[in-house]
Amino acid sequence: MTRIGLAPVLGYLILEEDFNVALGVFALAGLTDLLDGFIARNWANQKSALGSALDPLADKVLISILYVSLTYADLIPVPLTYMIISRDVMLIAAVFYVRYRTLPTPRTLAKYFNPCYATARLKPTFISKVNTAVQLILVAASLAAPVFNYADSIYLQILWCCTAFTTAASAYSYYHYGRKTVQVIKGK
Repeated sequence: MTRIGLAPVLGYLILEEDFNVALGVFALAGLTDLLDGFIARNWANQKSALGSALDPLADKVLISILYVSLTYADLIPVPLTYMIISRDVMLIAAVFYVRYRTLPTPRTLAKYFNPCYATARLKPTFISKVNTAVQLILVAASLAAPVFNYADSIYLQILWCCTAFTTAASAYSYYHYGRKTVQVIKGK
């Protein structure tokens, strides 16, 4: 929930060109993500269906707002942001479709939107995990660019290309492996 709450704050800070504070808030968001993952892995009683649904949602919200605002600030190119958001929209649509297909009848809106009633689990591909890391590295590098005065660096442009490559590879991996990335939970 902290990352979801910090996302619009980060967007606002970027639009106001307060990159020093935005970099600090982004680091705080990253720390909360690491802490959340550590707690979920080490204390089984702290895992929840709601938490496992909110974690990827928080990632998508944070990345979308950051990429749109960094693109508005001319720190990330428009085509790259379009590519990233298009991939995420397609993944979300696929998740909604899988949710509908795996929900037993009678299908109700209450059941459909109840995160505690899990019917399927998406298993991210390896390249998708790499892609998320590369996207977040690009965000950090782009936020730091105006602070440390390297916005026109060739290395930042190379990172744009790497991010585009991993985003395309990740989208392809979900298309190619399709059903293998979805684990249907029996007994619901």
